[in-house]
Amino acid sequence: MSTPYEISTDPARLDAARVHHWLSTDAYWALGRSRGKQDRAIAGSLNLGAYDRATGEQLGYARVVTDRATFAWLCDVYVAPAARGRGLGKALVKAALAELEPYGLGRVLLATEDAHGLYEGVGFRPPEDPGRLMTLIPE
Repeated sequence: MSTPYEISTDPARLDAARVHHWLSTDAYWALGRSRGKQDRAIAGSLNLGAYDRATGEQLGYARVVTDRATFAWLCDVYVAPAARGRGLGKALVKAALAELEPYGLGRVLLATEDAHGLYEGVGFRPPEDPGRLMTLIPE
């Protein structure tokens, strides 16, 4: 049986205004992100949109920053509130990983505050040595 949504990497299908609204107003990690910054993020990334098959309406989004050789960062995974609880987030993550599979990357990282179960369900786990990871946060 086919799902009621489809996932696409076609950048022409993305509703950038909708993605910006979702992330800048409802995603704890991107609250207040400017439209210009979001547009630059989209332009420099592999983007996935999730769409209602019947209406074409965009229901979700995920972004991957990658060199397509050794590394990828999965981020900005978002599902519209009305579409949550139907497996769309998991489908987006699986589709992103499928897009990356041909590259044979050494690692795919992500950060989450509240969706550990979702990501563990597709194979992510905490880093073996988190003490090796560092971050630079501008003051």
